[in-house]
Amino acid sequence: MKVLVTGGAGYIGSILVRQLLNKKFKVRVLDSLKFGGEALYDVMLHPDFEFIKGDIRNEKDIDKALEGIDAITHLAAIVGDPACKKYSEEANETNWNASVSLFKKAEEAGIKRFVFASTCSNYGKMANPNDFVIETSELRPVSLYAELKVKFEKFLLEEHKDSNICSTALRFSTVYGFSPRIRFDLTVNEFTRNATINGEQEIWGAQFWRPYCHVDDLARSVVLVLQSSEEKVRANVFNVGCISENYQKGMIMEEVCKVVPDVKVNYVQSTEDPRDYRVNFDKIKNELGFTITKKVPDGIKEIYALVKSGIIADPFEQKFRNI
Repeated sequence: MKVLVTGGAGYIGSILVRQLLNKKFKVRVLDSLKFGGEALYDVMLHPDFEFIKGDIRNEKDIDKALEGIDAITHLAAIVGDPACKKYSEEANETNWNASVSLFKKAEEAGIKRFVFASTCSNYGKMANPNDFVIETSELRPVSLYAELKVKFEKFLLEEHKDSNICSTALRFSTVYGFSPRIRFDLTVNEFTRNATINGEQEIWGAQFWRPYCHVDDLARSVVLVLQSSEEKVRANVFNVGCISENYQKGMIMEEVCKVVPDVKVNYVQSTEDPRDYRVNFDKIKNELGFTITKKVPDGIKEIYALVKSGIIADPFEQKFRNI
């Protein structure tokens, strides 16, 4: 199978590319290299790897990228609430208009599979704070990022459920951990970096719940869907993560303090962030056999070791953020 990875030079995409190559897939990446291409340096000469520098908003780039492709894993997007808020026009163009265009051209090209990287942010704020949301729970997006993900999910799984393409949406937990395209603007990574370098961290809204999942495991879920039978994944949606990995921000910081010595933590009472959701992941475990291989403490240790090593001269550099 030849797989197109849109956004393959990104935080999750660069891990996914390596996993696909390791599983003997042929891989083509389409990426605009907005954050550089360093994450793909070591795979450039792999015989089953191909790279196209291009933008999914450009139809000619899409046409070129789709030639000879069997499946698409669609990760290219303006990612996260802050980035979509700051670059709202680009977010609408990329996360909605270009995604629709990509799918329609994939239909015309006879592509067999389409795996969409969605988000658990779609759940927004839980109706019942004592409950766990599942795939059929009400979606209550509270940001442009989540609104666009919900909109494209509906396009894929409802409006085009009878398409000749087998489409699947994966609602990713909040990601963390080491990646060749490292980011330090993600909760676990950011808290660990700040604690390691500055010896302190300010926590706003420590009470809010969110699920977390290591970047390796999120990428593994995409590979698993590609390897699963069509009847299990067609027009289907799965939360990706593990129920034991639902954390409040304060709990994340407690785990950081177990790894990083003598951290000063300042808790600030806040109700600003309306996202608050705990997620159940039984469906992907029971139907596809998915289980995680790493937990939050593992990711903290990775980032702590990375920062302490000094291999990154300045972990606060702009290039390690999405905005």
